Amino acid sequence: VQLQASGGGLVQPGGSLSVSCAASGYALDAYSIGWFRQAPGKEREGVSCISSGGSTYYADSVKGRFTIYRDNSRSTVYLQMNSLKPEDTAVYYCAARLSSCLLHESGYGYWGQGTQVTVSS
Repeated sequence: VQLQASGGGLVQPGGSLSVSCAASGYALDAYSIGWFRQAPGKEREGVSCISSGGSTYYADSVKGRFTIYRDNSRSTVYLQMNSLKPEDTAVYYCAARLSSCLLHESGYGYWGQGTQVTVSS
């Protein structure tokens, strides 16, 4: 499975941005898809996950601000990010696993290349 993350950019605090994770040459239906992020000098952390059945999970730091959803017809998973804060600045990665959701990177065998999200005025 090849994953392509896109949609990052520069946004002001309080703004919104949507990043997407598209699979090429393979359907994502059977996979749980996780979003992770890594800020400079910090470890990669789990942000959100959506299971193959559509159940969603969020890190406490983004609950109520981020929404994950999937469009299986497009083999794409989206992460809508609202009320962005400077501390959301990071490279965002998507990953896939053929099992239930985890907000930890272990167990994810397929990774996208990352997309930079910068929240700054």
